[in-house]
Amino acid sequence: MNIVEKIEPIIIFSAVIIGLLLSDIDIISQNTNYLINIFLCLMLYGVFLEVPITELKNSFKNVKFTVTSLIINFIWTPLFGYFLGSLFLKGNLDIVIGFFMLILTPCTDWYLVFTKLAKGDVKLSLSILPINLILQIILLPIYLFIFFSSADTMDSTRLLHSLLIVIVIPFISAQITKFILNNTIREKVTDIFTQLQILFLSLAVFCIFASQGKILFSNLNSVIEIFIPLIIFFGVTVIIDLLVSEKINFTYPEYASLTMTTLARNSPLALAIAINSFPGHELISIALVIGPLIELPVLYLVSKFTLWIKNSGLFFVCKNNFF
Repeated sequence: MNIVEKIEPIIIFSAVIIGLLLSDIDIISQNTNYLINIFLCLMLYGVFLEVPITELKNSFKNVKFTVTSLIINFIWTPLFGYFLGSLFLKGNLDIVIGFFMLILTPCTDWYLVFTKLAKGDVKLSLSILPINLILQIILLPIYLFIFFSSADTMDSTRLLHSLLIVIVIPFISAQITKFILNNTIREKVTDIFTQLQILFLSLAVFCIFASQGKILFSNLNSVIEIFIPLIIFFGVTVIIDLLVSEKINFTYPEYASLTMTTLARNSPLALAIAINSFPGHELISIALVIGPLIELPVLYLVSKFTLWIKNSGLFFVCKNNFF
């Protein structure tokens, strides 16, 4: 875990603060909005460069792990997320949608860092990445339509157009890059964009808060409310991962991998979709930016918790005594 990865929450938080401080300057607040898509598309292009789509078949080598993680991520999580959002955030539909989009998208990058930190099976976690990415792109608009099609906020045509602009184009561009470059040059290009991902994300976050700072301050209570259901989601998921892993006899590395795969969320991808799909509903995007400020410290603490379970022998004791 390099220094940039360790201080990533601080970098994102700093981008938020600087954006808010400059949001009162008209020339900045009125022009930064146009740059958000550019930075997000560059970031997602780098993400897609990293994703080994050709390794998709590897996700089916450990069927038990793959099926378990997919059930938690794409069946349990959206249902639980919608329940939490409706229960705690029912006063603001935009915050509910932002929270739901955050919950529904499994991470495709930094969860590997925390898997390694927790001494999980990084190769196993990497194998699930392509299928997680493909399914969230396919299922996100479907779930949004199922749960929110009756709301005036939801525009299916604009959502599909958003997927084309911020997902399909960067994805195809990344695949073309992989195809036309030889291995050495491709690895160098991928490394460059990997290192720049946090920069592009931070610039996008800065632009969001610089252009929408006034809206945030006028809805501060609604935004703060997202903390409660998000913490509950993380806490319940940690417990479910442990109980399920014990019940189906996962090894510790499999358990640690499952925990990080089902906890970490892909807020940058959801953010890119939200900005283009819900114009005039900036609170959706702001809710998605708030997510990582809570998520990243939680992932660090959970990685320490899983190591404590490993070192104390509790994982194996629970498995033998309770099941």
